[in-house]
Amino acid sequence: MSTHDLARGHSSATLSEASGLSVALAPEIRSLWAGARLCGPAFTVQGAGGDNLALHHAVLRAPAGSVLVADLGGARFGHWGEILTVAAQRRGIAGLLIDGGVRDAAETEALGFPVFSRNNAILGTRKDFPGVFGRPVGVGGLIIRTGDLVVGDVDGVVALPASDTERILGRADARVAHENELMRQLRAGRSTLDLYDNFETAGR
Repeated sequence: MSTHDLARGHSSATLSEASGLSVALAPEIRSLWAGARLCGPAFTVQGAGGDNLALHHAVLRAPAGSVLVADLGGARFGHWGEILTVAAQRRGIAGLLIDGGVRDAAETEALGFPVFSRNNAILGTRKDFPGVFGRPVGVGGLIIRTGDLVVGDVDGVVALPASDTERILGRADARVAHENELMRQLRAGRSTLDLYDNFETAGR
């Protein structure tokens, strides 16, 4: 399994709250298809809006199990589609997180490949800029570095700093255990007012 046991099955929301850090990407970054889940170490790609040559090179460069994390400047072009999806799956890539547009949503869903993007767009792209790899990139309002742990689901995407991932996962484990106990008490008849001093806790 690894990749920290696929982030121990924690949701993006749990990881965000457990981190105590600004790790949540902008809510405009969403899954291309319902039910997609993204989890893996980032392999960063700096591309150019309206140009997808960098993504073709990234598919060949990225280690198996990694998530391509690409800065395309939020551009509304179809930078990624069915052909790159098939190529990425053949290389063992775990998914794509892109600040830019993608297309071929139905085909990508049928292939089961997780893609999280800024937008969906059908405009075609040129192939001029070969890209820059392994450097920090800006995606969804965060700076993400190669090796950071990326987790995405229906609620959104988080990027956990590689140096702090174990601490965050430990706090997430503890948070889930605590919430499970709260759920047990609620089902036994306790009220939320019994269990919380106030309602200022985020997300409650």
